[in-house]
Amino acid sequence: MKKYKILFQPYNKEIEAKEGTTLIRAAMESQIHINASCGGEGVCGKCRVIIEKGKVDDGISEQLDAEDINKGIRLACRIKIKDKLCVRIPIESEIDAKILNTDFGKRKNAKIKEENFEILKKRGGFIKPVEKKYVEIPPPNAQDNIPDISRLINHLKTEYGETEPELSVLKEAPDILRETDFKVTVSMIKPVRKKRKTKIVKIQPGNTESENYGIAIDIGTTTIYLQIIDLNTGNVLAQYGDFNRQISYGEDVISRIVFAEKGGLNKLSEVVLATINKLIKKAIKKANISEENITVVTIAGNTVMTHLLLQLNPRYIRRSPYVPAATILPPFKATQIGIELKDYTTALIYPGVSSYVGGDIIAGVMGAGMYLAEELTLFIDIGTNAEIVIGNKEWFACAACSAGPAFEGGGIKFGMRAAKGAIENFSVNPATFEPMILTIGDVKPKGICGSGLITIIAEMFLAKIINGRGKFDKTLNTKRIRENNGIHEYVLAWADQTQINKDITLTEIDIENLIRAKGAIYSGAMTLLNEVGLSVSDLDRIIIAGGFGSFIDLEKATIIGLLPEIDTEKVTFIGNGSLLGAKICSLNNNIRKDVVKVTKMMTNFELSETVSYMDNYTAALFLPHTDINLFPNLKKKMAKPKKKQT
Repeated sequence: MKKYKILFQPYNKEIEAKEGTTLIRAAMESQIHINASCGGEGVCGKCRVIIEKGKVDDGISEQLDAEDINKGIRLACRIKIKDKLCVRIPIESEIDAKILNTDFGKRKNAKIKEENFEILKKRGGFIKPVEKKYVEIPPPNAQDNIPDISRLINHLKTEYGETEPELSVLKEAPDILRETDFKVTVSMIKPVRKKRKTKIVKIQPGNTESENYGIAIDIGTTTIYLQIIDLNTGNVLAQYGDFNRQISYGEDVISRIVFAEKGGLNKLSEVVLATINKLIKKAIKKANISEENITVVTIAGNTVMTHLLLQLNPRYIRRSPYVPAATILPPFKATQIGIELKDYTTALIYPGVSSYVGGDIIAGVMGAGMYLAEELTLFIDIGTNAEIVIGNKEWFACAACSAGPAFEGGGIKFGMRAAKGAIENFSVNPATFEPMILTIGDVKPKGICGSGLITIIAEMFLAKIINGRGKFDKTLNTKRIRENNGIHEYVLAWADQTQINKDITLTEIDIENLIRAKGAIYSGAMTLLNEVGLSVSDLDRIIIAGGFGSFIDLEKATIIGLLPEIDTEKVTFIGNGSLLGAKICSLNNNIRKDVVKVTKMMTNFELSETVSYMDNYTAALFLPHTDINLFPNLKKKMAKPKKKQT
């Protein structure tokens, strides 16, 4: 079959693609990112590219207007390659991981959970899953000539009971023992169950007890974060984050399951492992440690991400009765699952509960200390797939609801992930209806990120630019509100003020998508509370987790009805709870034991099978809710006449 060369700019990367291949698939297979919320299904209109050279006879759809088409803009999923092309990927499709590695400080209106070792103290301190022990063993002689390994096992027996070596240890022990006159450091995996033996996985010359490191990894649908941890002190030596390259194959878990079903399972595993291994190399370099001394990797991710990592068939996760291949996973060697570390490094993967309540939520509940606390807590991890847990140390109820990609910029005309140039803050003059916008990095805007979207809609609602149904007041005297192809929109920034040379607008369709997303989360929480016979007033606290959750303005989230109205003193942000849980698991073997106990405590509610969920969801499709009495403080605020600004 004939092949054509495709040059992608601004990366100056040239590839070859078979005739008839869609442009977006050619880009995917070459690890070139183009926004595609729907995974190439042709329904989101995000995969815009500019054809600078070459002929195409498709790529046009209703998502492109005449101005776009005249500029050479096409949809990559609609173009079938039949010519040599030069394709420019627009700035809004660029992936900028710098934002993931930026410290934005504390939220202005809620508490941040300060990291400490309170949970570790409650569970016995630093009881590492893989321990290093320096030993000095009497060398053999004519009167004492038992085998080397027996000599080592006997020496360890008093402190560690029965131990058994791996084959690799048997092979290397004779030379290493004699290299340092039988003074060595032994790495041992401690069992969770008492009847299991401690396993000797590595033997090193000399004393390396002080060099024992772990890697904690959070595999999110959108992002991947990892930390290198000193297992003796709990200190984080390096941390990095990057986008999960699976986003090129679909923004949400359902689109990735579909891609996997079409033969893409190996590819999805390959790209997530490529990201993990790249981050590991960067972190090792930054921490200035030896890979030889990394003994354990702890991983937390939602059920679908875990399946894709391990190449487990995810097909039945999205079909009733929603059954995953596995929720509890045994320890693996890191190399066995494709992580590029030494073959004695152990990988521990957090178990999940169900198809949509995964190990990331168990890790978050544990990292927050919720499973040891008396307080009745509502835990919400906000993202594309929002997970909710209610309970305390006595019991847990959990559920997951699909919020969709709106909070990550998907389904929003000018939506984007949090990156330089994304509108993150907004206010409006209630007299002139003129906006004031702030972007990440204080540069010209190129789109709207999820937290910015929440703030914009909350401010517009307070200013009565939009009503409770998310519709613009067309009677207002402002040129900012206009009709475009039958859809009303508000111009946030005129073309000459943007990076993309187009008016950046917020449309009524965007607002509808946000209302559906926030409605799913709010109604999920309310349904779960109702099912266990509780109400918001019964809660002692709310914990908000997730990378996106860390950037939410609490007041604005309440105004739109994303979160229930509650005293802000009862709200705590923990940031990446999944990563926090992965970290503490690497530091304490008792917590590793607790993991299975916590999963067994969880009562899972499939919201799609829960009758009251749809009623709650329908009621939540309003700003903030069809019942304003659920938001008494906002009701008072809306009743007061707003002072006009000049």
